[in-house]
This record gives sequence, structure tokens and C-alpha cells, in this order.
Amino acid sequence: MAMFNLGFVIFPDLTQLDFTAQQQVLARLPDSAMHIIAKTLALVPSDSGLSLMPTHTFAGCPPLDLICVPGGYRGVIQTMADRDLIAFVQRQARTAKYVTSVCTGAFILGAAGLLKGRRATTHWGYAELLPLVGATYEKRRVVRDGNLITAGGVTSGIDFGLEMVAAIAGEAVARSIQLSLEYDPDPPFDSGHPDHATAQTLAEVSPRYAERRVDFRKGIERVVAAL
Repeated sequence: MAMFNLGFVIFPDLTQLDFTAQQQVLARLPDSAMHIIAKTLALVPSDSGLSLMPTHTFAGCPPLDLICVPGGYRGVIQTMADRDLIAFVQRQARTAKYVTSVCTGAFILGAAGLLKGRRATTHWGYAELLPLVGATYEKRRVVRDGNLITAGGVTSGIDFGLEMVAAIAGEAVARSIQLSLEYDPDPPFDSGHPDHATAQTLAEVSPRYAERRVDFRKGIERVVAAL
């Protein structure tokens, strides 16, 4: 049986949990090979201070069955304009069974022209910007539109990973992985989404994303203008 090639594209200033959440889940997929891909094999710094080690460069990566692009704030703004990375994503997307993203990684797919006319999701703080890359926002934790699968903010990568395992290897395998990871969410506060957060929490957090959306919009508009 041929190995199922999983590929995660990483770049400076990504949010590490946007990558490691689903990577930990999908690393347990039977008969699969894991590829961590970057422009070079140098350590890649994340936005939390944790550096990540690629296993492949763009040039040395084999054809992928699943390609996943994580997100980040400044990292995504910079990476949307990285022609080498965008070209790699476009090339792999032509033959991949699944083209995926977590959080603001959706905008890298958008910069690659892969979200036009598609349904997608991203972090709630940036969802209103998805139409700028041709996508229709769907408020769900994981959205599947054909072979395009996008996940919401950061921790939704775990849900996404389990859904992908179920799609590839069956629900029984996904359930087993969920149990082995003891993924049984019981958060101490019901404030993980604006629909549930208190007015005070929203008032404290929302202005931060309003400021960041300005930077994101400028980055997206520059990329779209150059297409």
C-alpha cells in the first residue's frame, strides 16, 4: 500500500499551535509519511518563541496527498507575498487530494488563488476579509468544499485533524486517535468564540483584532493587486 504523504508548510512567525495541533493528530494516521516543508532547512521561528525544524525544502518535497497551511498574524502578512512559497502551494494543490488550512493560513491559500468561489472559514477576527480573496465565509469550526478544507482559529486544528483522519482512514481510526490523545474538551470558561464570550471580554479583545485587520487588509490588497 502506498504511503499517504502529509505536508505542512511552515514559515517565519507562524502560530505554532496552528501547525502542531493537527500535526500531532495526523502524525498518528496509519500508513502515512510526514513532511514539514519550508524554503530552507534552517530553523523556523514561530510567534511564541518556539522554533521548528523542517524536514524538506520546497524543491525537495515529493507530491503531497494532503497539504496544510497554518496561520499566524505577521507571518501570514509576510508570507502572502512570498512568491516561492505561493508557487509551491499552487504546484502541490494541482495534484493533492486535500488542500487545507488552519486559522489565517486560509489567506495564503487565497493568495495562491485557491479560494475563488469557494466556501471557507478562518479565525473569527479575520473572517470578514475572506471575500477579498474570493471566498464565502461560513461560520463553522471546519468547512469542507470539495477537496478544500479550512479550519477556524488555532485550536480548531485538532477538530480538523480528526475530521481528516476520518475522511482518509475511517471514523474508527479517528475515534481511536481522539481517545489516545484524550481530546475531551471541557474548558474552564465559555469564551472561546465571540458568540459565547461576555461583553466585557469582547470589549477587551475585539479592538486588538480590529487593528490587526487593517494590516491584514493592506497585505491582502497588495497581493491581489499583483495577481
